[in-house]
Amino acid sequence: MTGPVEGTPPRVALLTREFPPEVYGGAGVHVEHLAPALAELVEVAVHCFGADRPSSLVAGAYRPWPALAVGGPDGGTLGVVSVGLAMAAGVAGADLVHSHTWYANLGGHLAGLVHGIPHVMTAHSLEPMRPWKAEQLGGGYALSSFCERTAIEAAGAVIAVSAAMAADIVSAYPAVDPARVVVVPNGIDVDAYRPVTAPGVLERLGVDPGRPSVLFVGRMTRQKGIDLLLAAGVSIDPQAQLVLCAGAPDTAELGAELRSAAADLAARRGRVVWLESMVDRSDVVALMSHATVFVCPSVYEPFGLINVEAMACATAVVATATGGITDVVVHGETGFLVPFDPADRGAYVRELAERVNTLLADPARAAAMGRAGRRRVVGSFTWSSVAARTVDVYRRVLAGSPA
Repeated sequence: MTGPVEGTPPRVALLTREFPPEVYGGAGVHVEHLAPALAELVEVAVHCFGADRPSSLVAGAYRPWPALAVGGPDGGTLGVVSVGLAMAAGVAGADLVHSHTWYANLGGHLAGLVHGIPHVMTAHSLEPMRPWKAEQLGGGYALSSFCERTAIEAAGAVIAVSAAMAADIVSAYPAVDPARVVVVPNGIDVDAYRPVTAPGVLERLGVDPGRPSVLFVGRMTRQKGIDLLLAAGVSIDPQAQLVLCAGAPDTAELGAELRSAAADLAARRGRVVWLESMVDRSDVVALMSHATVFVCPSVYEPFGLINVEAMACATAVVATATGGITDVVVHGETGFLVPFDPADRGAYVRELAERVNTLLADPARAAAMGRAGRRRVVGSFTWSSVAARTVDVYRRVLAGSPA
C-alpha cells in the first residue's frame, strides 16, 4: 500500500448498493448526499449496483452474474456476493475503499485485501439485530450475516451513524476494537426538506389538507413497526387522518397481513389513507409539512433518518426510544419518545396513541415542537459537516492511527 501522494487528496472508492436514480432506503439517501459532499474534499469514485449511471461520480455500476441473479433459498444473496467480487476488481487505483451496508461490505473487504488499501465501512444497520430477515431471505440471511461479520471485524474503521449503533456494534461483534468505531451521524439536505405549503399535493393523494393528520412513512417490514401503529390507530383521535405511506413489503405474506390490518382499522375508525405506490420526495415533503404529527414506530432503527426529514419539515415527531432515534428526537422538545418492551407490546401501543393524542389536542404545542425540530436539524445534521468528519476518519486510517 502506497497511499496518496503527500499534499494530494486521497482517492476514495465508495461502494454502495443504491445510488440515484435507484434509491429506496435511508442508506441510499445517505450515500446519495454524502458522495457529492465528499467530492468537495477528496477524489471520489462511486461503485454501485444496477444500470449504468450518467453521473460523473460513478466509476462503475455492476449487475449480478446471470447464473446467480435469481432468488431461491438464498434470497438472491449469492448474486449480491458476485457483485462484491466485481466491485473488488473495479476499485484498482484507489487509496481507500469505503463500503455501505452488507450488500457492499464484502466487496469493500475483498478490495482491501486485493489492492492492499484500508477498508472503512459505515454500519447503517446490523444483521444480528434484524433476525426477522430470515423470514425474507431464508438461507440468505446466514450469508448476509457472514458478509457483514467478515467485513466489520477486519475493517480499519467502522463508522456508526449513532451512539446507540456504536454500542450495538461492540455488543454484537465483540471482536471489533471499540477504538476502531467512530460516530458520524447521517445528514440531510435542509433545502430539499423544508416546510412547504402544498394543499394541492395532499388533495391529489387523497388527504384532506383541512383536517389534522398523523403520518407514517416507511417500508412494510417488521422493523418499521407499522403493525404497532395500526394497533394504536384504534385509540388515536378519530377526527385525525391516519396517513400511511407504506413502501414495498419484505414478503407477499407480510404485505397481505398489513393491508388487511389497515382495512380493518379503516372500517373501525375511518379516515385511513393507505398510499402504497411510490411517492415522490416532493410529495413526502408536502405530507410531512402538513402533518400534525409524524410517527416512527420502529422497533429497531440505527439512526432513523426519516425522523430528521420530518423535523426538517418542522413537524413534531412521536417515535420509539430505540437506537439512533434517541440521538435525533429530543423528548419533550422536538417530540416524544416512547419506550418499547418486546414483552409488553400493549403498553407501547397505548402510550404511542396517548402521545399522538396529546399533540393532536394541542396543535400549538405540536407546531412549537416542529419549529424546534427544524432548528435542531439545521444546527446539527448538514451534509457538509458529515463529509468533513468522514474525511477526518479517512486521514487517520491512512496514517495508520485508530479511527
